[in-house]
Amino acid sequence: MKFTHLHVHSHYSLLDGLPKIDQLLDYVKELGMDSVALTDHGVLYGAVEFFQKAKARGIKPIIGVEVYVAFEKMSQKRPNIDNKRYHLVLLAKNKEGYENLVKLVTKAHLEGFYYKPRVDEELLRKHSKGLIASTACLAGKVPRLIMSNKLEEAEELAQRYNDIFGQGNFYLELQHHPNIPEQAKVNKELINISKKYGIPLIATNDVHYLKPEDAEAQDVLMHIQAFFLYRFRIFCPEILLLSHEFSMVRHIMHAQP
Repeated sequence: MKFTHLHVHSHYSLLDGLPKIDQLLDYVKELGMDSVALTDHGVLYGAVEFFQKAKARGIKPIIGVEVYVAFEKMSQKRPNIDNKRYHLVLLAKNKEGYENLVKLVTKAHLEGFYYKPRVDEELLRKHSKGLIASTACLAGKVPRLIMSNKLEEAEELAQRYNDIFGQGNFYLELQHHPNIPEQAKVNKELINISKKYGIPLIATNDVHYLKPEDAEAQDVLMHIQAFFLYRFRIFCPEILLLSHEFSMVRHIMHAQP
């Protein structure tokens, strides 16, 4: 089964992603993959380097960002309220999409920055053309609503995102992390929403490092970022770049009842 990783972090996801662009692309090539996305947290720092080096290796580069979505409005900066935010993966499918990514990231930094560069639904709607979006990891708003048992709100938000980006440009993102019980619950409900509203599914692995032996180094990054013992790897040991043979699609489909 051919597989393309569409949710991938590099070292440009500061103190979070481990691989440098060359390392990422060389390993993608080694695995026999002909395309890959780059979706760093809130920034496009690596986009040009990624594009040029992927092209030189004969790999199709898919430029994206995992944006931070404001708790309510990106203009709001209320203490102990607006420090909360959600994730959303955006991928450029053409030149217009890339230009809109640049606009979103720029405005997020200049107008929406509060702890992190943030966008909101109003800005997403304004700059949605040429973009493909997905619900991201468990830090995405749709998954968070599911985990809070707010299934109606999760469905409403999924429909709203589908309207913002257009049918066929918004996806519900499944991941396989067996050590996180909430992931199975979220996957199940995302599949239900997909069946109910005809919103397509994708499978990703939220890649933060490349190989199993890199896990310890990525864990150190998380310690430095969080300033306390944050053992993310213990709970989620498989956020690495898997091959075709071990793609999440197989795991997720086998895990569903």
